[in-house]
Amino acid sequence: MNRSRPKVRLSRALGIPLTPKCVSYFERRPYPPGVHGRRRKQESDYKVRLREKQRLRAQYNIREAQMRNAFARATKQTGKTGEALIADLESRLDALVLRSGFARTIYQARQFVVHRHVLVNGRRVDRPSYRLRPGDVITIAERSREMAPFQVAATGAYAEQHPPYLDVRPEALAARLTRVPERSEVPIICDEQLVVEYYSR
Repeated sequence: MNRSRPKVRLSRALGIPLTPKCVSYFERRPYPPGVHGRRRKQESDYKVRLREKQRLRAQYNIREAQMRNAFARATKQTGKTGEALIADLESRLDALVLRSGFARTIYQARQFVVHRHVLVNGRRVDRPSYRLRPGDVITIAERSREMAPFQVAATGAYAEQHPPYLDVRPEALAARLTRVPERSEVPIICDEQLVVEYYSR
């Protein structure tokens, strides 16, 4: 079963459900995959920090190089590096498409951007890593709005609640980033200080 469901296996390895479909599988088997998954072993500090970094990467569906670049930018910001890192990742276009409720998962959000269904300030952007600034507006392209996933998104079905840094109009398939996200508002599971310690070692 797990071989045909890689995201379920990754969810169990990281200890967090990465998609809505993974939730039920994760609840049934909330331990790592493999024959030794149920065993509790003493973990090194390195392994704990590594897993936390992998958790953050998986929730944003980014490569290691992208993660390192985001961390490098965060170290140049004032304030806490971990919070700056989360704010940087949360400003990605694919992440904000997900938070706006225009996609069901981060994987679907990335696909929508790559396939040029998403506009920023009226212009098509096909880079999921594109960073938005406060005041930028996300919309779904006119021709794409008749697609079934966007018809569902327009009903608000993908997001019961939107984060306070987004002004979302589901029926118009439009969202505006009003300000820089604060860590406490970002709906991800992560101890960002452990991620900072991992890259600072």
